[in-house]
Amino acid sequence: MTERATQILTRPAQRRGLARVLPFVGPAVVASIAYMDPGNFATNIQGGAQFGYTLLWVILAANLMAMLIQNLSAKLGIASGRNLPEVIRERWPRPLVWAYWVQAEIVAMATDLAEFLGAALAIHLLTGLPLIWGAAITGVITFWLLTLQRRGFRPLEIAVGAFVLIIGVAYLVQFVLARPGAEALRGFVPTFQGVDSVYLAVGIIGATVMPHVIYLHSALTQGRVPTRTDAEKVRLSRLNRVDVIVAMGFAGLINMSMLAVSAATFHGKNVENAGDLSVAYQTLTPLLGPAAAVAFAIALLASGLSSSAVGTMAGQVIMQGFVNFHIPLWLRRTLTMLPAFAVILAGLDPTQTLVLSQVILSFGVPFALVPLLLFTARRDVMGVLVSRPVVTVLGWTFAGIIIGLNAYLLWGAFFG
Repeated sequence: MTERATQILTRPAQRRGLARVLPFVGPAVVASIAYMDPGNFATNIQGGAQFGYTLLWVILAANLMAMLIQNLSAKLGIASGRNLPEVIRERWPRPLVWAYWVQAEIVAMATDLAEFLGAALAIHLLTGLPLIWGAAITGVITFWLLTLQRRGFRPLEIAVGAFVLIIGVAYLVQFVLARPGAEALRGFVPTFQGVDSVYLAVGIIGATVMPHVIYLHSALTQGRVPTRTDAEKVRLSRLNRVDVIVAMGFAGLINMSMLAVSAATFHGKNVENAGDLSVAYQTLTPLLGPAAAVAFAIALLASGLSSSAVGTMAGQVIMQGFVNFHIPLWLRRTLTMLPAFAVILAGLDPTQTLVLSQVILSFGVPFALVPLLLFTARRDVMGVLVSRPVVTVLGWTFAGIIIGLNAYLLWGAFFG
């Protein structure tokens, strides 16, 4: 695959259409799973149940922000041959780098906790097995997913892509069964329904950009396809932009479908705690039939399994990049499973734990966004792929919005 991609870069006129783009599709697909993780399920379902289609425009805006930010991360890997943690380690003072590593590890573990719990909960909903057994099965499957890396980057990208497709098909089934009306189109007109809808919109946007996947995306593109000239880097960057637009666009459609299905199914039906994933599953059967409930649980399972594996990969990149230290992937997977088992054994509510993990995640957003924007605007780092001034301004605008909303979300969580 790498040889074929290199040939396309050196002789671009030989291939057209899908045959030209396909060898470069993959990194953004892996990154996009973070935008469809179990945390998104809870937020989108709650938004649709409480406010109908009102917040569809928020998901669209958040997705556009994510496209730009993930594209910058991918470009950094292509231009510098380094991932973001490596660039930080090489160019910033050592004490600051170590502080960055500690907070990045905490954020990555919190993210992995939510994703692992989501998959375990989905197995529990589908089979009736206790959560602890669902967690054990999740561990075995994610171990298997991570072993695919030994065969190169393509097998894991295909596996994650298959999970993304499963989520898409499952939500297509739910969408057809729920039959959202034409009034859904009004949800793309920016508006709110009181203070509570503003706060939930903050949650949707604030939790959209995932710090761990910003670090990971730059690692997925570094050295994936060798480039020898500036012209090849430019062509590779353009082809990877297509990867980002398609993958993030698909993730955005799935998120909008989540909210639309929830709005059509739960809004105005006096369903309490619809944002609780167990309640949502149990309520779908009487409202839409067992097929919708099963499709929901399958989508949650595919989301949890794939995003948990991706989270473990991100943790490996964070450790290697910031402190140049490696541990076996199986050991990291084992260590990151322990908090999920502790939560289950303690009898804590999985959905509430998901929400708490999103609050912790908010702390890490500025730490990933700020250096990304600083470095991608520097010609000595990016060379010919340095961001244009308009892109940098747009990036800082998006970063300001996301960081400000995360600050508001954190203030409400602790002092509201």
